[in-house]
Amino acid sequence: MVGEIRVIAVRGIGEVRPGEDLATTILDALARQDLPLADGDVLVVTQKIVSKAEGRIVDPADVEPSHIAKMAAVQGKKDARYYEVVLRESRRIVKMDRGVLVTETHHGLICANSGVDESNVAGGQTVTLLPVDPDGSAAALRDALRQRAGADTAVIISDTFGRPWREGQVNVAIGVAGLAPLTDYAEQQDGYGYTMHASLIAVADELASAAELVMGKIDAVPVAIVRGYAYQAANGSARELIRAPEKDLFR
Repeated sequence: MVGEIRVIAVRGIGEVRPGEDLATTILDALARQDLPLADGDVLVVTQKIVSKAEGRIVDPADVEPSHIAKMAAVQGKKDARYYEVVLRESRRIVKMDRGVLVTETHHGLICANSGVDESNVAGGQTVTLLPVDPDGSAAALRDALRQRAGADTAVIISDTFGRPWREGQVNVAIGVAGLAPLTDYAEQQDGYGYTMHASLIAVADELASAAELVMGKIDAVPVAIVRGYAYQAANGSARELIRAPEKDLFR
């Protein structure tokens, strides 16, 4: 059991540019904050700055909209070229209604608008796309931080998702490196002697959500440290959090 954890905002990251070395940017911000990384830390990094550093930025003005994109624009409040970017980042449409697109991305993530995001992007009309390989991005960042800071940390890349049947959005893990994203309590007994059978806890998502509490959406804090959580070190992947089609009752 964990008696206490700390969630620490990493401030002073600034505007991230394509090609930027995120490990250097983060370590410089930590140095200015006099906050060295420690073994066992979980570094939670928003998808937005990873996408910016990797150059996953598109100007919809350069995109020719398809018929489906034009149909979505008639119903919705966004330009047809935006919807075209969304469609190109998806492998299937889960739901399209009143200009709202819920899609399955090429990664297998089910989310609004394929994760294409207009917020917190400098330059006016550009949008960011999800990283091509969020797990690979997390692993590369973790390796770079370990080499330069000497600390054995885990890394989570987070994004904000809506939830079926519940209002509000939460941050979830779309990329993971260095920890097991799930904790399975199956076949363990609770305090009353009941043997659990279906208690699979998405700890990577919970850590991502906890980190968002110090990040906010308008505070320009895209990185946080979760300190004190005894995670299971592993070659984990956020793909483990995606439910297989044969187990999905709503597909």
